[in-house]
Amino acid sequence: MARTKEFDPDAALQSALELFWRRGYEATSMADLVEHLGIGRASLYATFGSKHELYLKALERYERSGLTRIVRELSGPGPALPAVRAVVRRYAAEAAHEELRHNGCLITNAATELAPHDPAAARQVERNWDHVETLLHSALVRAQAQGELAEIRDPLALARMLLVLMQGLRVVGKASSDPARVRDAADQALALLD
Repeated sequence: MARTKEFDPDAALQSALELFWRRGYEATSMADLVEHLGIGRASLYATFGSKHELYLKALERYERSGLTRIVRELSGPGPALPAVRAVVRRYAAEAAHEELRHNGCLITNAATELAPHDPAAARQVERNWDHVETLLHSALVRAQAQGELAEIRDPLALARMLLVLMQGLRVVGKASSDPARVRDAADQALALLD
């Protein structure tokens, strides 16, 4: 007869996500995870696999949550361009926020810490960026169709520029103590949508 789990795997995954997000992949050991989650090492391995597998599952969970939010922000009825502007401004505000900026974005952190040498992490980062780019592109195409964005503008190129800006805001915001740096960058980029 199989033993029932003595912990909630969903809550444990969320807790692992928070630890990886705060400390990074390399700085988080299996001993740290065992202590933080309050789960035995054998149970952790049996449920999630290796530290790397647990990290990838946490990264996927983070990605789903972030994409759900962006879909909701960009898919509402009415004008599309204000929604695009609001998403970029939210990224800038979060990157400049004293308490939020220190962790940065888990996707961006994975891109800088793991993606250069970890193909699985690189695939997840690229998949996330593809999704965000597609959502931005769709919103900008809608804005153009509704007459909010000039016909001479290239929605795909603008979506790519905004994606790179948003990721850059996360990196600079995490390392910079000057919130005006990210706010000014966002404002200048958004001026390109006029």
